[in-house]
Amino acid sequence: MLDGVDVPVVAAPMAGGTSTPELVAAVNGAGGLGFLAAGYKSAEAMAEQIQQTRALTSRDFGINVFVPDRDSAVPEARVAAYRERIAPEAERLGVEPGRAEWRDDDYSAKLDALLATPVPVVGFTFGCPEARDIALLRGAGSAVLVTVTTVAEARAAVEAGADVLCVQGAEAGGHQGSFVDDGERTVPTLDLLAQVRAAVDVPLVAAGGITGADGVRAALAGGAVAAQLGTAFLRSHESGAHPTHKKALADDRFTETAVTRAFSGRRARGLVNRFLRTHDTAAPGAYPQVHYLTGPLRAAAARAGDADTLHLWAGTGFRSAADVPAAAIVDGIADGL
Repeated sequence: MLDGVDVPVVAAPMAGGTSTPELVAAVNGAGGLGFLAAGYKSAEAMAEQIQQTRALTSRDFGINVFVPDRDSAVPEARVAAYRERIAPEAERLGVEPGRAEWRDDDYSAKLDALLATPVPVVGFTFGCPEARDIALLRGAGSAVLVTVTTVAEARAAVEAGADVLCVQGAEAGGHQGSFVDDGERTVPTLDLLAQVRAAVDVPLVAAGGITGADGVRAALAGGAVAAQLGTAFLRSHESGAHPTHKKALADDRFTETAVTRAFSGRRARGLVNRFLRTHDTAAPGAYPQVHYLTGPLRAAAARAGDADTLHLWAGTGFRSAADVPAAAIVDGIADGL
């Protein structure tokens, strides 16, 4: 997976428009490994971004796909109650809450597209693909990476045929990539890396709270072949994160992060703002239903520059995020190593 990669840095796939082809190409050009995010995109939109990325870089890159949870029980009454609870927020923003529905994120169509036109690395989050699908992707020439948050998940992914594991610790920003959203993951990255390293024998990429050369060095010393950074790239010039999100990362009003279901129904770490404080305990465990329910509110908040209502995904090291070109971030790590 890291053949031809000069700097052991992976740019995390950040869904919702943050991971752009330009960001992937910039990280690649500086010697790292860039990743696109297929989450919330159609198979056609994913294929278009892959084509755009290929036009910008000749180096290997990855694409990340969400694995749908087909067996989750949805607390419909709690979802309805949450809709009623956030209705005044929507009214204030001049929108209606979205339709709380389950979708599979175009999963099968994305797999078909990636088999027809292979990408060097295909990553998966929120679960592990079936062994048959992993074998097909590997047969097409793709390395398969699976995000894990426990030793049990790591063992299951290796048994299914994964080539590489992304070991995501508690410090990570955005959604916790656990196979089942059955509790907050609290094991720090380096501790989890040590546990997984003792349990499986495949290359490991460490993720969570890593923002610079010191963190990358610690991950490598802990047995990882590379470190995955997401929050560090959020404010980069090539990032597609909304300007309101980028500004909030440097705003002294926001001093801490927390894990919440308030915005999507699935546990995710973000800056603590008013919406998170107000609605966190009431949010049901219903993903992606709550994600689509709050979607119009979040879009309106972004348009209005309302950082107190917008989801502000960020890891614990968010203060290190800098408003610089992505290549400068990778170059700084390379120099520090």
